[in-house]
Amino acid sequence: MKYWLMKTEPGCFSIDDLEGAPNQTSSWDGVRNFQARNFMRDQMSVGDLILFYHSVKNPGVVGIARVTRESYPDHTAQDPGDQHFDPRSTPENPLWFMVDVQFVEKFAHPVPLGSLRGVKGLEGMELLKKGSRLSVMPVTEEEFEIVTRLGRQ
Repeated sequence: MKYWLMKTEPGCFSIDDLEGAPNQTSSWDGVRNFQARNFMRDQMSVGDLILFYHSVKNPGVVGIARVTRESYPDHTAQDPGDQHFDPRSTPENPLWFMVDVQFVEKFAHPVPLGSLRGVKGLEGMELLKKGSRLSVMPVTEEEFEIVTRLGRQ
């Protein structure tokens, strides 16, 4: 099993949206960064666990999700009416991919980005590196456990 952190703007798609989705499951579409896409397309597997991160206002980890379907072409890239449309992506040659994720848990208290800095064991966490802007990134099992522990306090 692998561990991930996935960022979303809560005004677009929040942990509450995931919890309220049918079967508490949704596609994770709209990723338009090649490195983040490659993580989803080439490395994510069913059962992998995800730290669900709200970006923008009060950024922080708000809960946990699980990968329930491995990568498949992101249909929003092929829809001219969608904000994530990319004319380079075609059914014959899809450029962008998505995975399906399922709600696992919402933390009683979000773990703010600022409180993660200085936590022992998180010194190398990708999220905390200067200039890190990826919306999908790997985390170690230790990082996952530390953040989860903080969220459950």
